[in-house]
Amino acid sequence: MDTSQNTNLQSGGRRLTIRVSRHSLSFSALKTGPEGSGVTFEPYTVRSGISMAANLREAFKTAELPSMDFKRAMLMVDSPVLMVPVDMFCEPDADTLYRHSFPKQNADRVMFNVLPELNAVALFSVNKDLKLVVDDHFADVRVNCAMTPVWKYLHQRSFIGTRSKLYGYFHDKKLEVFSFAQNRFKYCNAFDAGHAHDALYFLLYVWKQLALKPEHDEMHIVGDIPDREWILEELRKFLLRAYVINPVGDFNRSPATLVKGMPYDLVAYYVKGR
Repeated sequence: MDTSQNTNLQSGGRRLTIRVSRHSLSFSALKTGPEGSGVTFEPYTVRSGISMAANLREAFKTAELPSMDFKRAMLMVDSPVLMVPVDMFCEPDADTLYRHSFPKQNADRVMFNVLPELNAVALFSVNKDLKLVVDDHFADVRVNCAMTPVWKYLHQRSFIGTRSKLYGYFHDKKLEVFSFAQNRFKYCNAFDAGHAHDALYFLLYVWKQLALKPEHDEMHIVGDIPDREWILEELRKFLLRAYVINPVGDFNRSPATLVKGMPYDLVAYYVKGR
């Protein structure tokens, strides 16, 4: 836990943020005090062999942040996403559409985030038992796709300059690749990419698929990048403009960027909001 950020933390009316992915679980919250605002981040060591819901039950008994009597929670979920154009979205059909696209998620509850700036709706899934555990502990629970703050912020960032941009966000041994055009997603997909060579292949494959120009357009990568220097060096063999986004500089040294180990999606959430 980032104990340096933990002074003067009080639950008050603020939300406890619970971030859940396939193999990770963490808690975070805003804190206030004489030293100024900041974020406390507490990763939880997940036990293999038991469900994430069971891990969360154990975390509520042993972790520090959940013991602080928060009344409200934000559940940030990293799960497969189906992107639907907003003019084609029909809420009663969301469940059927998602389960047809991701049949392995049949035991989960389908939820969605509307992205009005991008004219899209992100469908994602939440494990029913996990959601029940959270609902049992908090009077007010909101659920968010973990990628939502990343899409929203990098969409705004894409307006800088006139070049088309392809983004790659590394997290949880996955690579999210996306691009925007005319306030819409031009491309959005996720790949299992725990190894740098796989990630390089996916990035260059999507670049070619979108017919981006190596001498003109831009590639931006961010997050927990495996072999970062190697990937950047290899990208620059093919692309003139390949960059690593530095959250500390990009977010003007916001306190959230200085919290060790906190995923970029949580940083974007705390700095820019949902």
